Amino acid sequence: MDLLKSIFKGDKVIWIIFLVLCLISIVEVFSAASTLTYKSGDHWAPITQHSIILMVGAVVVVLMHNIPYKWFQVFPVFLLPASVVLLALVMMMERINGAARWMTFMGVQFQPSEIAKMAVIIVTAFILSKGQDEDGASPKAFKRIMIITGVICLLIAPENLSTAALLFGVVYLMMFIGRVSMKKLLLLAGGIAGVGILAVTFLLATKDVDIPFLHRFDTWRARIERFADDEEVPAAKFDIDKDAQIAHARIAVATSNIVGKGPGNSVQRDFLSQAFSDFIFAIIIEELGLVGGAAVVFLYICLLIRVGRIAKKCDRTFPAFLVVGIALLLVSQAVFNMMVAVGLAPVTGQPLPLISKGGTSTLINCAYIGMILSVSRYTAKLDEQRAQEALAAVPAAADGSPLPPEPAGSDAQTAAEPTARLLNSDAEFE
Repeated sequence: MDLLKSIFKGDKVIWIIFLVLCLISIVEVFSAASTLTYKSGDHWAPITQHSIILMVGAVVVVLMHNIPYKWFQVFPVFLLPASVVLLALVMMMERINGAARWMTFMGVQFQPSEIAKMAVIIVTAFILSKGQDEDGASPKAFKRIMIITGVICLLIAPENLSTAALLFGVVYLMMFIGRVSMKKLLLLAGGIAGVGILAVTFLLATKDVDIPFLHRFDTWRARIERFADDEEVPAAKFDIDKDAQIAHARIAVATSNIVGKGPGNSVQRDFLSQAFSDFIFAIIIEELGLVGGAAVVFLYICLLIRVGRIAKKCDRTFPAFLVVGIALLLVSQAVFNMMVAVGLAPVTGQPLPLISKGGTSTLINCAYIGMILSVSRYTAKLDEQRAQEALAAVPAAADGSPLPPEPAGSDAQTAAEPTARLLNSDAEFE
């Protein structure tokens, strides 16, 4: 028991959420990886690889949560320049599924965008923490964040527009929480909306036009047109081969019930090429039903709420902004994935954090959980210090036991009232 306590330090609720998500991931990826099993000819290969990645991820969580949060401020010094270089290089790599998002280093395949996302979240938290004054964040903080985020997002967008948009949205929310001037945020939102309208108009007006560095225009246009098309097609005339991913994901959701078909009994996994990644939430609903889908949603909501409580306990701004930014990134990515699976958003290619099969994304997400746990360890020490200070302020008898309360109206009782209120508030807070 002592050994477990020494390993699993930090917030217990975060640990439980992490372990439950990993358990769901192992079960559902094992079920959804039928296409990989067919290609490899080995029934155990896909899940063995995924389980090894999750075990390595658990080690990453343990290592990261033992690092004092102050050291995370140093990460962007190395990660930002590396991200810029790697994102520029990855555009020259071989395209997989029409996009160049992966590169290989010493036999290990990874996505530079995942590293860039971590760097941007950390540096945004750092700039916001250093730029705080009585009136909110300084104008220089907004300018610096926009320059760094803009460069990274422009490098990510040509190959992975949804990731760039997601990252920018999270940074925007962090600036709102970090008390950046509302006027600046409204002007930024208006500018982004205007650019978005112009971009969509340009997309729809430039069919069959080859534009350098924008080879994914056709993909973006097709996804927007399919999502915006509200024409009702009779079931007998529906071309299931044209939009196979979307069609089979919706069939998976529609054929589920309250409790689902049971783990391993999915039918649509054999028709969804990305059943183990982008559309794994549809398989979860098909096998575990509405109850299972709601449980997964509940876990991400609990993660966000718990991180909010951890941030509230912080007496410094950097760890608070850091954990909030991480939670917003994980939860917003999960929301995008779920919305795509149930047909509420166009296909974006965002995996479900800590559940979808993946390499780089899984390890980076585990690092995020480790960072949250590191900050939770810091807040736990703060709580201990506050409790010790409160106890030290209580008068004690010669044997060390607290003195009995003085009669009502005495000076001693009046002096002890603030301490009593502090102890009561700490108990309620816990």
